[in-house]
Amino acid sequence: MDFGERLRKCRDKKGYTQKFVADKIGIKNNTLSSYESGKRQPDYEILKKLSDLYEVTIDYILTGNQSTNSPDEMWEEFLNPKTQVFFKDLMDAPEEKIEELIKFWEIIRDRDKK
Repeated sequence: MDFGERLRKCRDKKGYTQKFVADKIGIKNNTLSSYESGKRQPDYEILKKLSDLYEVTIDYILTGNQSTNSPDEMWEEFLNPKTQVFFKDLMDAPEEKIEELIKFWEIIRDRDKK
């Protein structure tokens, strides 16, 4: 499946019309049609809008490769029981505490390099 076919498949999967998608991302309907037929390529900004609208990665649109880590899996990794308290506290910490933590981390990192 090529780039244009993936774009069309993503749109069809969502049940969107070309007009709806074009209006939503701020391009003309015939421009989207050109992308889907492979006559034109979108720029990065349009790719980002399409990936957000279709809820897929830019990598998937371009190559067809699915990322192995979904955003949910990423958050599960960050918020596992061993680190959950740390990240929760860090998110609520004032800026000066975050800067202090960074300094501590740099000391630990530099110590391990020796």
